[in-house]
Amino acid sequence: MVSFNEFSTVPSLLRNVVENIHKPEETFLIHKKKTTWEEISFKETLQKADSISAYFLEKGITKGDRLGLMIENSPEYVFFDQGIQQIGAINTSIYPTLSEYEVEYIINDSGIKAILIGNPFLLKKILKIANNCAELKYIIPAFEGYEKIAVPADLQAQIISYEVLLSKSVSAAEQQQINLRRREVLPSDVSSLIYTSGTTGTPKGVMLTHYNFVKNVEVCLQQIPVIDETETFLSFLPLSHVFERTATYHVCCAQGCKMAFAQSLELLAKNMGEVRPTVMSCVPRLLERIHDKAIKSGTAGGGTKAKIFTWALATGNDYRVKKEAGENPGLILGAKKAIAEKLVFSKIKEKTGGRLKFMLSGGAALPKNVGEFFGDLGIKVLEGFGLTETSPVMSVTEYHRQVYGTVGRVIPGIEVGIQNYDTKEILAIQTHENFNENFESEEGELIVRGHCVMKGYYNKPAETAEVIDRDKWFHTGDIARFYKGNLQITDRLKNMIVNAYGKNVYPTPVENIYLKSPKIEQLFLIGDKREFITAIIIPNREALQETFNLTDAFFQEKDDFIENAEIKEWFEKDIKKISNELAKFERIKNFKIKRNPFSMDEGEITPTMKVKRRIVEKKYADAINAMYEEGVEAES
Repeated sequence: MVSFNEFSTVPSLLRNVVENIHKPEETFLIHKKKTTWEEISFKETLQKADSISAYFLEKGITKGDRLGLMIENSPEYVFFDQGIQQIGAINTSIYPTLSEYEVEYIINDSGIKAILIGNPFLLKKILKIANNCAELKYIIPAFEGYEKIAVPADLQAQIISYEVLLSKSVSAAEQQQINLRRREVLPSDVSSLIYTSGTTGTPKGVMLTHYNFVKNVEVCLQQIPVIDETETFLSFLPLSHVFERTATYHVCCAQGCKMAFAQSLELLAKNMGEVRPTVMSCVPRLLERIHDKAIKSGTAGGGTKAKIFTWALATGNDYRVKKEAGENPGLILGAKKAIAEKLVFSKIKEKTGGRLKFMLSGGAALPKNVGEFFGDLGIKVLEGFGLTETSPVMSVTEYHRQVYGTVGRVIPGIEVGIQNYDTKEILAIQTHENFNENFESEEGELIVRGHCVMKGYYNKPAETAEVIDRDKWFHTGDIARFYKGNLQITDRLKNMIVNAYGKNVYPTPVENIYLKSPKIEQLFLIGDKREFITAIIIPNREALQETFNLTDAFFQEKDDFIENAEIKEWFEKDIKKISNELAKFERIKNFKIKRNPFSMDEGEITPTMKVKRRIVEKKYADAINAMYEEGVEAES
C-alpha cells in the first residue's frame, strides 16, 4: 500500500514501493527498443539511479544544484531524475522543442551545471550555445553515435557519455553517502524548476518542492481511489511538463504502477494497441481526434452501417444519462446497450487496447460534446485542472460522478476561491470538505491557496509577489465559476476580448462551440477593441484534402492563407450554422483560413499547445486588418 508521511519526498516514493508494494525484480518501466518491448525492474531502476548519484557526488554536485534534462520521455529520463533527486539536486527539465535562445536563457537563469541530452538535433543545439552558459560544466548525450557530431574546438563544457554514468560501480562508502544524502532531502526543499511557457513574456522558473509534488499525488489518489498497483500507464505527454510528471510518473512511483513509454505521437495509436494501457493522461486535442475519426468512420458511406452506428450512439447516450441521474436504465435499454457494445463500442475500445479504466484529460478545456461522446461509449474521461504553479492539480473529476464541461471537484487540503476581478471581493470559496453538488457561483478570477501552491518564481521575488498576495492566495489569471459543485473554467483573464462596445467575449468557450465543425482543426478568435469578432481558422487537413482533391503540394505553397472562394464558402456554411448558438456579439463575422497549423518552431504556440496571442496578432496583423476592412465594406 502507498505510505505517505510528513517526511515523504519524490525519491522516497519508489523506495517505499520496493519495501511495501512490489518485489524489486518486478516490472516498473516498459519501452520499445527497435521492434521489441522491453521491461525494466524497480531494482534495475534504483541501481542505475545510484550509479548516477555516485557519479555526480564524485563531481562535487551538492544539494540545491540545478541539473538539466532535455530529453524525450524514456527510461533514461527516470534514471537521471531519480539519481539527482536523491542527492538533493534539482530537476530542471527543458522542453526539447524550445529555441536556442530560450534554452540558453533557462540554462543561465537556473545555473544548470550538467544537462542530459536526448538526440543528435538537441546536442547540436546545445553545442551552439554552450560557451554562452558559464555554469554549464557537463553535457551528457544519451544516444549512440554522439561522437560523430562535430564539436567546437573551444568548447568549455565536458562531453560525457550517459553510459559512463549508468555503468559506474557504487562502492559501499558511496552507497552510504547516497543513503545519507537521500535522508537529508526535506519535503520543503525544491524538487524541480519548471519554466513557464512564456505566453506573456520571459519564462519564469517555477519552484516546486518535494512536498508540493508528494502531497499532490497523495490527494489525487484519494480523489481517484480506483488507481492501484496493477495499473499500466502509457506515457506520451512530455515529462518536462508538470501534468505528465505528476499525473503519470509520480503516481506510478507512489503506487507502484507500470509505466510504458510511447514511441511518438504518430505511433501512439499503434502503441496503445501493443501496450494495452489501463490508464493514460492525455490532452483534449487527442480525444477530439479520436472522436472525429470515430464519427467519420462510423458514418462514412451511409447505409446500414451508418444507421447502426448512429443508433448505438443514441442508445449509449440514453443509457449514460439515466445512469448519471441515478436512475435504473431498465431491462430493455440495458439489452440495447449490450447490443450497441458488441456491434460498435467494443470495436472502438479495442483500438485503445481494450483495457482502459479511464483517461485523464488536462492542459486545456475538453469540449462538452467530446466528453459526452466518450461517456456514451462507456470510456470514462476524467478531467483535471491546474497550472505549473499549482504542482499542478487543483481539481479533478471524481470517478463515480461526472459533470461534463467542468474540471471536477476541488482536491483535499486546499481552498479554491472565485474573486471579482474589479472589486477584488471574494465571491465564493470551495474546499473538498464543504463540497455541495448543487452549489453554483458567479464568475470571476480563480484563486487558490494551500499545499499545491509553488514556493515562488526562481530569483524573481517581485514577480512572485504579483501572483501570491499577502493572504497567500495564488492568482491564476483564469476566469472560472462553480457549477454543480465542480470547478468550471471559462477562460484566461488575459485572453478576454473586450469589443469596441465594451462587451466581454471569452474566446475559449466560443472557440469550442465552433470546433463542433468537423472541418475545423483549430480556431483563434480576434476582436479586442474591434467592432466585431473575426477568426483565423486552421482547417482539418484530411477533410479539406478529401473534399477538394488537394495534394500535399497545396499545403506547401508560400501564402500563409488560403484565398480560394470555394473553400471559404465551404467553411462559411458551418460558421453561419453554428453561429446561431451564440450571442450576436460573439459571432464570427469574417475569417481567414491558415494553410498550416500554428508552429512551435515559429514561436506561435507554447510547448503545451497554447497559442501566443500577442505573437500571432502581431505576425498576421496585415491579414487581420484586411478582415476588418472587408467586414466594414460588407456591412456598408
